[in-house]
Amino acid sequence: MFNDRDSLILATLNNSEKLHSESFEYKSLFLSLITPDETNARFLPSIFIENEHARLFSERKMTKKQLIDLYDAQEKVIIGKGCIINCLKYGTNSWKKANHTVDSIIELGENISVSEMIQVPTLYPIDNSQYQILTGHRRFFAMIFIYGLDHAAQFKVYDAKPVLYKVKQFQENASREDLPQYGKLQAFLSAMLEIEGLDSARLKIGQKKLTVKEKAKNLGISMGAFDNYNVLTRYPEIIKAYANGLNASFLKVKKIILECEYNHKSEFNKKLINQSDKKIISEKILEKLSGKKQLVCKPVQFHIKNISSVNTLKKLLFTDVSKVTPGFDWDSLDWDDVDAVNKVLINLVDDISS
Repeated sequence: MFNDRDSLILATLNNSEKLHSESFEYKSLFLSLITPDETNARFLPSIFIENEHARLFSERKMTKKQLIDLYDAQEKVIIGKGCIINCLKYGTNSWKKANHTVDSIIELGENISVSEMIQVPTLYPIDNSQYQILTGHRRFFAMIFIYGLDHAAQFKVYDAKPVLYKVKQFQENASREDLPQYGKLQAFLSAMLEIEGLDSARLKIGQKKLTVKEKAKNLGISMGAFDNYNVLTRYPEIIKAYANGLNASFLKVKKIILECEYNHKSEFNKKLINQSDKKIISEKILEKLSGKKQLVCKPVQFHIKNISSVNTLKKLLFTDVSKVTPGFDWDSLDWDDVDAVNKVLINLVDDISS
């Protein structure tokens, strides 16, 4: 059963149109006409305020509470000319992540104010002469912070929403080094869902699925980068770790993942990994990432003293040794206590030898 997105992909394929041939032009638009994409990993729950209200707040003639009440901004971030106010619940993970994003927006805004923006945000038209952001959320927020809602700026505007718009988002941002790692992983997962939809549509009309090389090409990345993303998104715990502030490079984390997988396969003599294995492996990966030392379980070792007599060896091998020591209560022996068992074994050999 196809959903609307799959049906659109199928229709596009049936018409022999290229999925990545969307036309666009550069337009100058007022910031007030633009809406962020709430499904984007870099979306910030935000409310944009008028320049006058931003000015009053900056001059301490309007309070945070007044702005929250006026704009219904509880659990959101207020953004206006010269002010950004985090109204999420203080101390929560969401509040902390929003603070981190706010810091990056302010820094980006300061850069935009003194230099030309090399890569402008991309948009596509929606209802009522409005536009939605495809890529460039932080840049858009930074422009509002620097210039205010009444400002007009240049944008790259597609004629319509791209058929594979999550793939397009990933393409537009694939080469950018300044984007948060969590956002990149989320964008890859979203893009791959659309690629899977494309594969389903291709099968529907008798075509083959895309090869790995073709998928990488569609995403605008190299085969090596595609493999990196595939490994990193195998474990939801890794994505969650990045969402919670993990700041390790993709290559470092990939190396740890592959190492933990190899060790697990070797330990349990497995060629394939199932969901139960993944759960165990993910715990080991997180332990390594957190720097916790993994407990090394020493193998249980039982020792029997050196035997120099053949008769003693024969008695040990072919006699019911429990009857050799009639005064010892074998039922009371704690077999989990390795030292206690070894002590009994030493005494046993001595008794047999005497």
